[in-house]
Parts: sequence; C-alpha cells; structure tokens
Amino acid sequence: MPSDIETFENIFLDLSRTPGRFRFAPSGMGWRPTTGEIWKMANTELSTAQWSRAARGYELKLFTRTMGIVQLDGFELDDLDRVKECLKAYYKVNLEHREHALKGWNWGKAEFSKSELYFNVANKPAFEIPFAEVSNSNLAGKNEVAVEFATADAGGGGTDEAGNKKKKKAAAQLDQLVEMRFYVPGTVKKGDEDAGSDAEGEEKEMSAANLFYDTLKEKADIGEVAGDTYATFLDILFLTPRGRYDIDMYESSFRLRGKTYDYKIQFENVKKFFLLPKPDDVHNMIVIGLDPPLRQGQTKYPFLVMQFKREEDMEFDLNITEDLLNEKYAGKLQMHYENPAHQVVSQIFKGLTGKRVITPSRDFSSHHQQSGVKCSLKANEGHLFCLDKAFIFVPKPAVFITFDRTAHITMSRVGGSVSASRTFDVTVSLKSSEGGGEYQFNNINREEQSSLEDFFKSKNLRIKNDLVDDSSALLAQALKDQDMDDDDDVAAARGSADEDEESVDEDFQAESESDVAEEYDSAHESSGGSDDEDGPGGEDEDDEEDEEMRDAEVEVREDGPAKKKIKTSKK
Repeated sequence: MPSDIETFENIFLDLSRTPGRFRFAPSGMGWRPTTGEIWKMANTELSTAQWSRAARGYELKLFTRTMGIVQLDGFELDDLDRVKECLKAYYKVNLEHREHALKGWNWGKAEFSKSELYFNVANKPAFEIPFAEVSNSNLAGKNEVAVEFATADAGGGGTDEAGNKKKKKAAAQLDQLVEMRFYVPGTVKKGDEDAGSDAEGEEKEMSAANLFYDTLKEKADIGEVAGDTYATFLDILFLTPRGRYDIDMYESSFRLRGKTYDYKIQFENVKKFFLLPKPDDVHNMIVIGLDPPLRQGQTKYPFLVMQFKREEDMEFDLNITEDLLNEKYAGKLQMHYENPAHQVVSQIFKGLTGKRVITPSRDFSSHHQQSGVKCSLKANEGHLFCLDKAFIFVPKPAVFITFDRTAHITMSRVGGSVSASRTFDVTVSLKSSEGGGEYQFNNINREEQSSLEDFFKSKNLRIKNDLVDDSSALLAQALKDQDMDDDDDVAAARGSADEDEESVDEDFQAESESDVAEEYDSAHESSGGSDDEDGPGGEDEDDEEDEEMRDAEVEVREDGPAKKKIKTSKK
C-alpha cells in the first residue's frame, strides 16, 4: 500500500524543456517545474492510463475526461510498480502496458481512437497523433492526405466540441514537426458501415484517402465548428493564396473552404485588418494579417488578400439572435446589411475580431488621385500603399513595413538616358536593430516622384535622392547619342559602295593600250580569209599570229557582275 503522497523527480510534462517534480495524492496529482506554472488534476478527471517506452526513459500517458491527453516522460523502469500501485489505490485505474513497433516500416494501418490516431505496424503502434495537436488537414493529392500540427506560437488547435480551448504543449523545442503526409491508396464502399445500405441495394465507392480525411476532420474537430455560423460568404476571390474560397464565420474563428484546401483560423490569430482601394477604380482589396501565418505545404502566408468589385452590392442578414446581438455585439454588428460587398465583409470581420480597419493615409494622393502606386517587387507586380504608420505592398508577396523599422528611403533610377527617366525606384532600408536588409520597389511612374517625396517628408522619414534632375545633362547626353546614331546610319548606307570601290582583282594585270588592237581601232586589220586560203609565201608569220590570235581584255562596269578576263580566238 503506497503512502499518502508518492513523489517522482525529473519528470517532463507534455514535452517540456525543463523537468519537474511529479506527485500522486488521493485527491489528485500535480507537477511542479523548477521555473514556471504548476499543473494540477483532480482524481475524478482520470479515465485510463498507459505505460510505454519513450524518448527520456518511460512515459506515463493519462487519458482524461475533459483535459485531453497528458504525457509524463522521464520515469525509470523501477518506477513501474510504484506507479501501478498509486493508480490502483488512489484512482481505481488499471495501468495498461503497451509496446511500440520497432521495425521502422513506413507502411501500416491507421486506427482512429477516441483521442488519438494510431499508426500500427504488425499490430503494434509505431506512433500516435493526439487529435488535440492537429490544427488542419487537406487532401494534397488523389491518394494523399496532409496533416498539419499546432506549433507553440499557434495557441493550440482551436476549441473542442464543448467550447473549451484545446490543450497545447507546455513548451516546444526549437525544431518542431509541423506537417505529416499519409499516402492512402485504394477505394472503399461508402455503405460498408451503413446499416441501411443493403436495403437500398446500391453502395457508392469513395477513395480511401477521402474517408481518412473525413474521419480525421470529425475526430480532430477541424471540420465544421460546433454551433451555427454567424455568416457565410460564397465564392470569394482570394489573390493570396490564389483561388476562390467560401468563408464561414463563427463566434471565435472563421473557416476557408476551397476545392483543394480548407483552413480554420482563430480570430485571436488575426493581428491586422486593411481595406485598400485598388488604383484601377474598379476593385477594392481586404487584407488580413495573421500571426502565426497560414501554411500551405512549405509555403507560409502571413497575409490573406481578398478582392471585390466596387460596384458589387450585397444584401446580407446575420445569422444571430437579437438577444445575443444586444448582449455581446451591441454597437459592433447589426442584423441586416445592404452595402457594397467589401464594406459588408469588412464590417462583419471588424465586429467579430475587434480589430480596427486600417485604410490608406489621407496625407498621400498619387498623380492620378489614387491611394496607391503601381510598382514591382523583384519579379512580382503589385501596388504600394502609404498608410499613416507603415507601407504595405500587395498582393504577392505581401510586405508590411512600419515607419519605426525604417532607417532611410532611397529614390533612385538606373541609367542616365532619357528613356530610363520615365520610371524610378524606391528602396526602403531597415534599421540594423531590425535585422537590416532592404526592400526595393521598382518601375514607379516618374510622375509619382513629387507626391511620394512630399509624403516621406511629412512623416519625417530620411530621404536619399539619387535621381538625375539636371535637364541640361540629360539634353547633352541625348544630343550626343543622336549624333552617334546619325554617324552609324551614314556609315551603314555607304558601306556597300565603299567596299566596291576599294575591291581590286588581284589576278588582273593591266597592259598598255597599244599592246592589243581593238576592232574599233584604226590600226586593226582583218585577215580577209580563212586559214585554208593562206599560202606559205603569204604574210609574215608574226602578222598571221597577230591576226589569228588576239587577246581581248573585257572590263566590266563597277555595278555589273564580277570582273573576268576573257580570251578569244579568231579563226
């Protein structure tokens, strides 16, 4: 029989970084760390208990009625008998001893229990996933299910069906497992577990991945939130993350439902809320800042960007009772809305989250009387908005820079030609205390220079102006470039003629005009007969050779074909 209090030293609670002292008592149990808060649990809260091998020795896992799963790690093997006696004597609970699979296989069978997902290998659990630690799940492919876990800064996994906040780990390590993917092949019949399916005679097949996904959403409470929705907006266009989503708004959270991904976001994670008029006179954007950011695989989205048409009107009735409206949301929400769509959505978000709607500063107006300027951040085009205390660039990647983080602003333009002066760049350099670095917004219209410069001065921001404003220098450079272009054009036009004049036929050897007599010369004489009529006692042999054999040099004009030497024989 154990004593009134049993104490165990160097015990870790829920993967805590520091150990503490754990005690069993007839009234309950408790854990006191060296530094931090004390954890306690009443004796009526315990449901079942398991003993198994763990990272720091042996683990005692407690399944409670309303507090989820409690993990106590760091026990020695010699503590097994003491723990078993305490649980039996104080709480009338038998300790179950479980062995884990150590084969290292990554294929097995998934089993859903009341509080955990077991991955069994050879009928032994390889690992368990508490549903309280699952923050989201999505179908990542036809046969693939992605499971996302709550991080230390995520505030746990939301609320359970009873409305209690889900438990999160007492303290997490620097490296945390944030996502796991399961490959679930094959198909199952939807009516296998349905008693009425045999009577109907028809059973619909569905993929095993879909069944796994639906079961996990139900068990982990990441599907439909308990209770009615206050508001539902259908087919809302999101620029970040790209796609169309339905928005379901609840008392303490809202849910994005898309074709591929579903997200559940707590209102406490909403840190900023912006309403920005797009400088095209057609659209308005709603930007929601999240901390921690939304995760989609390896990609993080610290901002959600929605887009609405300005001319799109919406009539909307809030799904809430008047008593609850007057009791909890008096002055924040109203039963009926009839305004442009972006105003209705922003007003409901403001009422439920309690966040102030941030709009562009009235101290800034662009050359075209807009609240933002078009620019690009690296290879991404977007719009830069000047707020009262910060800059924000949307839609992707969304960047938020407060003035108190800004060291100085540089207005610069690459190159000195006239064509480059049509646009300029704005570089925002951060303070060294903020980690340094800079953001360069490129291709801003030259007309926006004065309005931006005036706004920077009104906010007492340091400006470094590297723009080339000397018009005479620009004009001289332009004239110089034009003269160089004219010289190139003249040289190109005379190129073919100069080449023809300078080209020389190296094979041609010039002779004097008297060497060869042409037919039109007065010295030319015809033989007057054929070779057969010539007698041996006729003219001189040299004269005969001159008459019978003449070399004629034919010179071709410069604009004709290539020069040739033609040798003709007269018979």
